Amino acid sequence: MRDLQHDDEDPIGRLLSRREALALLGAGGVASVAAGAFGSRPAIAAPGCVVRPALTEGPYFVDEKLDRSDIRSDPADGTVRPGAPLRLALRVSRLTAGACAPLAGAMVDVWHCDAMGAYSDVADRGGRAMGQKFLRGYQVTDGDGLARFTTIYPGWYEGRTVHIHFKIRSAAGGGRAYDFTSQLFFDDALTDQVFAQPPYAARGPRRVRNPRDGIYRDARGQLTLAAAPASPGYLASLDLALETG
Repeated sequence: MRDLQHDDEDPIGRLLSRREALALLGAGGVASVAAGAFGSRPAIAAPGCVVRPALTEGPYFVDEKLDRSDIRSDPADGTVRPGAPLRLALRVSRLTAGACAPLAGAMVDVWHCDAMGAYSDVADRGGRAMGQKFLRGYQVTDGDGLARFTTIYPGWYEGRTVHIHFKIRSAAGGGRAYDFTSQLFFDDALTDQVFAQPPYAARGPRRVRNPRDGIYRDARGQLTLAAAPASPGYLASLDLALETG
């Protein structure tokens, strides 16, 4: 496995052309996170589709092929990583014929560190998490283009602000495939509230906030989740669009 200290600044290994890249759907802002916000909705007019940046894959995508919506546990023994529950919904659409319509059948992977800043199944912190698969998994989008995950609010590690990694893969016809990788971020004020509570508080103050994170700056604020309290924990969502035409 790779060394955690280096790959977070490396560029994505393979970049697609603009017409083969995934675009992120603004739709007038982040999707509502109120109760019932994850229901069906019609196609969105193209002016609402805003191209947003691909970002480094970072540490570390491991294609574990874990088809599960609740990614909190290590599947080997069922141990759940402690932390504030976070329900995350990503809505994937295809931009075509002047509109964004829901894209079914896209494979959406998410992965991130635990409350203490450790990733599973990589040579991190002396390799103590090697062979474990906590906080990793994928879902295939449904007929509404939705992929839903239950996870925890991520922790932090040296050199980075708080973030979640994601990858979207979808067949594009003619033997081609779309592959887009980026990262999701959180509002610093919300993170401060979460990190004042256990188990995060035991780690001590984080050293890098959003403005000091180079990858966050590359995103120009476009990938910051709107998260709201939802008993228990938090609820967040974002729209993502695949530009195919």
